[in-house]
Amino acid sequence: MPIKLPENLPAYDVLSREGVMVMSDDRAGRQDIRPLRIGLLNLMPKKIQTENQFARLIGATPLQIELSLIRMSEHQTKNTAAEHMEEFYRPFSDIEASGEKFDGLIITGAPIEHLPYEDVTYWEELRRVFDWTRDNVYSTFGVCWGAMAMAYHFHGVQKHDLPHKAFGCFAHPVARSASHILRGLSDEVYVPVSRWTELREDEIRAAEGLDVLISSPETGPCLLEEAAQRRLYVFNHFEYDNDTLKQEYDRDVANGTPINVPQNYYPQNDPAQVPKNLWRGAAHLIYGNWINDIYQGTPYNLAELTRP
Repeated sequence: MPIKLPENLPAYDVLSREGVMVMSDDRAGRQDIRPLRIGLLNLMPKKIQTENQFARLIGATPLQIELSLIRMSEHQTKNTAAEHMEEFYRPFSDIEASGEKFDGLIITGAPIEHLPYEDVTYWEELRRVFDWTRDNVYSTFGVCWGAMAMAYHFHGVQKHDLPHKAFGCFAHPVARSASHILRGLSDEVYVPVSRWTELREDEIRAAEGLDVLISSPETGPCLLEEAAQRRLYVFNHFEYDNDTLKQEYDRDVANGTPINVPQNYYPQNDPAQVPKNLWRGAAHLIYGNWINDIYQGTPYNLAELTRP
């Protein structure tokens, strides 16, 4: 089954050209099934790039997905056209007031790692989002800063500054676990990493209910599961395109920002060469497993959704 997207959303054409099955509202309406309602709370500056990345992963399963794009209510983006935001995004305040429920919600990262959480302009609203998910979302998936903020809100786990940016594509051993999220993964996976902060494994393990599923000896915890509350936390970027790390590296070089060449990314660590994607298969497995778990557990009538 395809992912349902508006025909004029840029991701519709991008994914169609890649061979991902996409479906218009009109065609989806003629199918006698209920699509899974997945929300994307997009906190990244490059909204369209992020939409494409997550739609590509959740649209690759055999299930029909209805993707809803959500933004913070008062925060105004400077990197995406206002017309795009007006046409495709709804503020969280509208979602909250409507009483809508979702099968799944992805909360993205944001380039604000250097700020204390309480100094983020939309922190109070984001805390409302986290609390709202308890009763209105079957499963929540936090990504990078979004995952760190979730761990802080629900468990008080602190983020810590790194002496230098963790930047590159790093090997991560996969825990031997019965978690469905790891189904089909190899014993070791490569994952793009791009962050200035970390959560420490001993502090995570001290928090009730958090299990470390994937971790790297070089860059620390990557993927956590809080099974009892149906939450996932990923601090790295399975969703990245082939050239996303390259874009970040080229941007910093052009701006004169001190930055190391991303590790294990370019052949022979030579930025003149074309990077290879070592994480695509693991990315599709993890997000596919997440969607499948939602499908297996979520009620057909979302009005019957209850807190774990």
